[in-house]
Amino acid sequence: MAIPTPTLTGLAPVIARDTRVLILGSFPGAASLAAGRYYAHPRNQFWPLVSRVLEEDLAALPYELRLVRLLAHGFGLWDVLAGCEREGSLDSAIRKPAANDFERLRALCPALETVGFNGQASGKFAPQFAAAGYRTVVLPSSSPAHQTLSFEQKLAHWRALIG
Repeated sequence: MAIPTPTLTGLAPVIARDTRVLILGSFPGAASLAAGRYYAHPRNQFWPLVSRVLEEDLAALPYELRLVRLLAHGFGLWDVLAGCEREGSLDSAIRKPAANDFERLRALCPALETVGFNGQASGKFAPQFAAAGYRTVVLPSSSPAHQTLSFEQKLAHWRALIG
């Protein structure tokens, strides 16, 4: 008899009324869920990439201050999925996905213009955001599982968030 996989719940959004750019991942990895922090895996390149895009070393700051500074730059974080079943951290292992409720996004973030998708799994949601009038950018994943591009190659794509 198979042991059922528990349903996992994602992290709360990091957004503000003046958020202009929202970066959506697919669903937090095991390290992030355990820490209760976005992009907590030490080899994930998210914080170094965003640091270079914003020209401020957020990666060197304590996590709570990273979020404060990220919001100060008009950037926010969330995931496309609110919950799912998954063993491990790979997007390919996600079962029974439940999308976040994005209907309230325009009211919560009236200044939102651009939605960036961290990887192909979250990028599947780009058409629905484009249809809602947002500029969308599907980015190469910052995950340590996706190393086909160098950091500098990824950064060239990530710079489109502000361009």
